Amino acid sequence: MKPYSVILYYNYTPINELEAYREKHHVFCIDNNLLGRIIVAPEGLNGTVSGLTADCQKYMAWLENDPLFEGTNFDFKVEQHDEHAFAKLHVRVKEEIVNSDLGVNPRVRTGKHLEPADFKEMYHNDPDVVLVDMRSNYEHNVGKFKGAITFDMDNLRELPDHIQEIEHLKDKKIITYCTGGIKCEKASAYLLERGFENVYQLHGGIIKYGIEEGGEDFEGKCYVFDNRVTTDVNAVNPAVISKCHICNTTSDFMVNCANPDCNAHLAICPKCLKEMDGACSDECKNHPRKRPYNPEGYYSKQSDNYTPKFGFKSRQRTKTVISF
Repeated sequence: MKPYSVILYYNYTPINELEAYREKHHVFCIDNNLLGRIIVAPEGLNGTVSGLTADCQKYMAWLENDPLFEGTNFDFKVEQHDEHAFAKLHVRVKEEIVNSDLGVNPRVRTGKHLEPADFKEMYHNDPDVVLVDMRSNYEHNVGKFKGAITFDMDNLRELPDHIQEIEHLKDKKIITYCTGGIKCEKASAYLLERGFENVYQLHGGIIKYGIEEGGEDFEGKCYVFDNRVTTDVNAVNPAVISKCHICNTTSDFMVNCANPDCNAHLAICPKCLKEMDGACSDECKNHPRKRPYNPEGYYSKQSDNYTPKFGFKSRQRTKTVISF
């Protein structure tokens, strides 16, 4: 049993006093030695945090017992890890818990939730099923479900530009999937708005499917938004589908470029990564701002106005004083 846990969750519950809740949430995480990225928005809460297993269990209980979320389900995805999966704690207020600009409300209408076992049954046995990946290029390039449709997009805001690619499938059963389920709440709602009738979503996403059903037929690794960069999902029939950006050999070693002005998320084999000094190209290798070579291939973003007690707060937001 590994000593640390990494938790992925979301909850579409309206939050009114955003800054007050942000401060309360941040203080709880500090007091319980939790690190990670948490987004507070008018539409709800989205987070990935890491900490000692006991601290993570306390955190989950705290959220579930908060009257604000009474009657809702967090559906935590919990993975074990050897250490913290984050270097810092950020609790931010944003307009949406997942950027989309799709103009939909999943609390009003969204695709039918499929638990991992039901998803597996439909995926493997129903000939009318079509899987659609709602993640970005750098995510599905390193791992995706066998036979799934992927879009050439950098974020969910670009989904409307790709709907025509699946218009001919409106008579099929469309199952959307993503890392933890949060994008699919909006993506599936958007498909319904566009006239798709049989729309489903993998509840809990790729991570939950891997935990509960062994990840069968998910090829490659799952990109995650923490220091691990990727995580193994398939314990049944694993495969590597990505290739090194430099030498084109098979590799699922996912990194981000050492040049902060580039910061591209790519698969680069350890040999090439070392030869390129952590960069993805000669231009980035010789860039004056290039960060020192890191054999793990991961670099935390540099955040302005970060302090351990207050985390990140934008320059536009008035700082609130907290008594400790």
